Amino acid sequence: MRVGRRFAATGILSLSLAVAACGDGGGPGDTRPGAQGYRVGLLLPESRTTRYDTFDRPYIEARLGELCADCEVLYRNAGSDADKQATQARELLDQGIKVLILDAVDSAAAESIVEDTKARSVPVVAYDRLAEGPIDYYVSFDNEKVGQVQAQSLLDALAANGTTTGGPIVMVNGAPTDPNAASYKSGAHSVLDGKVSIGDEFDTVDWSAEKARAGVEAAITKLGAGKIVGVYAANDGTAGGAIEALRSAGVTTMPPVTGQDAEIAAIQRILSGEQYSTIYKAIKPQATVAADMAVAAATGSRYTGKATTFTDNGTRKVTSVLLPPVAVTRTNVKDTVIADGFYTAPQLCTGVYAAACQESGIS
Repeated sequence: MRVGRRFAATGILSLSLAVAACGDGGGPGDTRPGAQGYRVGLLLPESRTTRYDTFDRPYIEARLGELCADCEVLYRNAGSDADKQATQARELLDQGIKVLILDAVDSAAAESIVEDTKARSVPVVAYDRLAEGPIDYYVSFDNEKVGQVQAQSLLDALAANGTTTGGPIVMVNGAPTDPNAASYKSGAHSVLDGKVSIGDEFDTVDWSAEKARAGVEAAITKLGAGKIVGVYAANDGTAGGAIEALRSAGVTTMPPVTGQDAEIAAIQRILSGEQYSTIYKAIKPQATVAADMAVAAATGSRYTGKATTFTDNGTRKVTSVLLPPVAVTRTNVKDTVIADGFYTAPQLCTGVYAAACQESGIS
């Protein structure tokens, strides 16, 4: 699927928002907004996390294709580089986008992107991460709730193991430039503080699995590999790094390790018992809302889809949709990511994971 492709018509959905003029086959004299199609800019932040190019981008493009068959998506991935993302934004503006969907590398740095975009009368939809500046809409998950659900899953596992007070945990937080990471951390602390001993804690630059591994290796040196009873890891990449560090230190039975994003490698680790949990954020509904908001903004309509709230980004109170997260453990893999079609059993149950799938009733 190439950047900037035009969508084939797949059957325009009837919408509650007033965007029927989009891609409806209006003739050359049709001057209604969007009747001739337009360009939509899509900026995603990084490729370390597999979700963005595997799920977010295809889902957003597919929904836009349904809403506006004559629209064109101009896509860029910043590779965790805020300066690069700013350059990409200017490129898209110069190519005449009518709306920008922005998943910021750095929320504070993204304010200049938002200001430049709005200066050209182009609306901005903040996607997944709350950018600073005068954005028009925001769609994400309840990020404090994500941290709370992660932490509660860890507490549940510690209680089941009888190790809640048996030793320290390590907290592997996300990238300090990602505003969501601060919310995950805050939510996690609201559940964990006073209930467990936090032996070591650090932020992970760029959400790097390698940096997470190095941080946990340092924690092992400080605390002792056999003393660590659990690991709060903010996402699945950092969870993988933590598990590698523990394994390299000789740990054979892993303490409970949390995660986020329901990456396929994480689900397989959960099935095999290496990782305890992940957070499943149903990306398709999030992507759908982003596309709906973008079309509404581009055509001067008001988004009237899912129930909205307001999120203060320091500049204004932004009309927002915040979706609920779900904890996935071995007991509910079948009822979540498989039931929703996020993954299929053949994708998960490869090689050494076949037996674990059978034990979990997945075939």
